Amino acid sequence: MDSKYTASPIYFPSERRRRCNSLWVVLFSFVVLVIYYGCSGSLVHLSQVSTHCSNVPPIDSVEYLARQTSLAKALQSAGALAYIAEPGANTQYFAGFSNTHWRLSERPLLLVISLNSNGESQVSIVTPKFEATRAKSLPVYSNSTVSYIEWPEEVNPYTATLSHLGITEGIVFIDSAVRKFIADGLEQASNSEILSAPAEIKEIRERKSKAEIDILKCANEATLLAIRQVHKKLHIGIRESQARSLMSEALQTMGLRDGGCLTLFGENAALPHGSGTDRSLQASDFALFDCTASLHGYYSDVTRTVALHESHIPSDHLQIWRSVHKAQHAASLAAKAGAITADVDAAARSSLKKDELDPYFTHRLGHGIGIEVHEQPYLLGGTNDTIKTGHTFSNEPGVYIEGKVGVRLEDCFYIDEDGKYSFFTQGVGGPSEAPTFP
Repeated sequence: MDSKYTASPIYFPSERRRRCNSLWVVLFSFVVLVIYYGCSGSLVHLSQVSTHCSNVPPIDSVEYLARQTSLAKALQSAGALAYIAEPGANTQYFAGFSNTHWRLSERPLLLVISLNSNGESQVSIVTPKFEATRAKSLPVYSNSTVSYIEWPEEVNPYTATLSHLGITEGIVFIDSAVRKFIADGLEQASNSEILSAPAEIKEIRERKSKAEIDILKCANEATLLAIRQVHKKLHIGIRESQARSLMSEALQTMGLRDGGCLTLFGENAALPHGSGTDRSLQASDFALFDCTASLHGYYSDVTRTVALHESHIPSDHLQIWRSVHKAQHAASLAAKAGAITADVDAAARSSLKKDELDPYFTHRLGHGIGIEVHEQPYLLGGTNDTIKTGHTFSNEPGVYIEGKVGVRLEDCFYIDEDGKYSFFTQGVGGPSEAPTFP
């Protein structure tokens, strides 16, 4: 460079000027962001609550091994030799990996939990041979060395699996989500009885541990806190798509994953799972938010039907909201250890019947919740399942009058060690008490 430029502050500014210039850039950028987000309404102020779940740990290895021990005991009691599942919710529950780690294809990858000579659980992974290295990188919990059954392309994978396990006859349980061609392949590969896993095995996952309850509590609390923050950002004229984006951002800021929120205004909420339109919020409208997100692989499910302080909701719509609120409370009184699932559903319907609204409650009262948003058992008329400690459910009565109004309130709950009903959201205030306060 020409020497005449070496002393020029334009080309070589001093360190002090560099720092000053950088500071002005930062300050200017900050002001622009504040103005932009303040005007657009898309900034959700969650700085005080975004660490809400930071002290809640994921499921640890001790619990995974305890689950495998429970499964081994169930296999022994049923006289079965093994349990087989494809990547999904049950492999996540028993071994720590799911179809987010391994996408299903025509080439089977299977989790096998069998019994060793001491009656203890033995974990095996059945994998295509050319995929073995990738399979060995899966996060798999086991109390002993994981056995990898590698099958070459020209070999029948089901014959290879049962042969490796030394199973020529006897009972083998398969997960109910296993695809039919795999179930058929296993059945044709030996003289074994290939049966769908019985209720005793399904119940292991249905009844949640303290660690699972803690995760579910925080996931549902964080989801409700996100809804409350977005409620403060709503205004007359905002569109469903804009409010939905606010909810997605709020759930993510809360530290939750896989978040999504059904967002419906006015008469659109009369269609329980949406209308496909993008309505704007009017002063006479309720806004319905049905939100779910995950924490450490466990899902929340919270629904609120809300109004703004400046709204002018018709009196008959407000009465519907109050009726749904009473129905949710009636169901909570009926749910306890020893109760029958259908009876809890009936309690909500009976409450709505007093206000002649029961014909407009068109879906089941609730579902189990955990690793999946919808799990067994269900709170549904015609079911006869006994509610037990550790069971988790949604409680979500609704009234839907097409072309006019839809109201749904949903809080998930669990049955505690005393056999009593407890809302997951109780730690942050629990169920809504008014349309203007979610």
